[in-house]
Amino acid sequence: MNLKLLVKGGHVVDPSTGLDQICDVLVDNGRIAAVGDALPAPEEHCTVLDATGLVVAPGLVDLHIHLREPGFEDKETIATGCAAAARGGVTTVVAMPNTRPATDCPEMVARVKEKAALTGVTVYPAAAVTVGQKGEALTDFQALWQAGVPALTDDGVPIQNLALLRQAMQQARTLGLPILDHCEDKDLVRNYAVNEGVVSQQLGIPGRPAIAEELQVMRDVMLSKDTGARVHICHISTAGTVDIIRRAKAEGISVTCETCPQYFTLIEEEILRQGAMARVNPPLRTASDRDAILEGLKDGTIDAIVTDHAPHCAWEKAQPLEQAPSGMVGLETSLGLALTYLYHAGHMSLMDVINRMSTAPAALLRLPKGTLQVGQHADLVIFHPDEVWTVDRDAFASKGRNTPFHGFQLQGKVKYTISMGQIIYQED
Repeated sequence: MNLKLLVKGGHVVDPSTGLDQICDVLVDNGRIAAVGDALPAPEEHCTVLDATGLVVAPGLVDLHIHLREPGFEDKETIATGCAAAARGGVTTVVAMPNTRPATDCPEMVARVKEKAALTGVTVYPAAAVTVGQKGEALTDFQALWQAGVPALTDDGVPIQNLALLRQAMQQARTLGLPILDHCEDKDLVRNYAVNEGVVSQQLGIPGRPAIAEELQVMRDVMLSKDTGARVHICHISTAGTVDIIRRAKAEGISVTCETCPQYFTLIEEEILRQGAMARVNPPLRTASDRDAILEGLKDGTIDAIVTDHAPHCAWEKAQPLEQAPSGMVGLETSLGLALTYLYHAGHMSLMDVINRMSTAPAALLRLPKGTLQVGQHADLVIFHPDEVWTVDRDAFASKGRNTPFHGFQLQGKVKYTISMGQIIYQED
């Protein structure tokens, strides 16, 4: 039976077409069938959703998450991670390869896709640049491209060998695959827990300096210019990085970047209040860095907002700051944080927020997502832009409870998430 869905009377915001008005959206057979005023409901087998007072937008596309499976199912599984995505209005995710074993061959790509197919969320596994993410030998890019990976990355263990990285960029360019790079010099950051600055001094511990990020961003910019490769800088956090990327774009270099909600909402002093719960790589920075991230979002230097969703077990985060792992979950709070701190704070329009969280990320990796154009995949998020709610980590669908936003009041709440025409989340 071909079930149809008619979403009526919502405020439709579609950055791919510039549509920003009250109208209806008709879904048929998993695709957008029509967008317009007063669309009639098909006579049979049609579900009608009244979206009066709600925003209807393309489903969110998160280019940077960790599903942990296989190998770390105590932290998260593909099923629980995708359930968290659905609750957050995220219909498409790109999963990082730092599993055990690493996603570094077509067989592992297929394994992740097979499990993800049961969740309703579209999962694109990113593949490792080097075998086992060891930074020693390149994976088979051609085979991985044929397996359907949208990008290559060694994620949290960035390649330090410049000759190998340059070779990787040259090969990736021939296939049209971007390299996603976590930019921190390992010798400068080691396993330090916080930003180098007033907080590290107050705690009497070494910190991760901003220059560790900025040096590697500049390195990648120069290599992109040299090789012609598409390079995407992950989770940028410093004012210097924003400036480097802004200048690189002005020069026409094929560099893009992303940031995360924690970098436009929190600053390093959060560590003094929340300890390991606020530990993340790269670390929370200064107020000046946060302001520069906001400016980079406003002027378009920063292309995408992602979560770097990184679930950990409760006992791991309960360890002392210097022993606890870095990372925080974010799939269930990202839209609320962006709406609260960007849209309602007057920094960005609703159209721009949706663009950075859906349309632009999809375009960066050339994914057939992030649009409500007729004939395209029917991925939608329907949310109340003004509803106030309180973050409760104990109600998360994710196994991870490691969020520094527990107890925060946010403005903007997901009501429905629709993936390929199917309702995969509906608020109780």
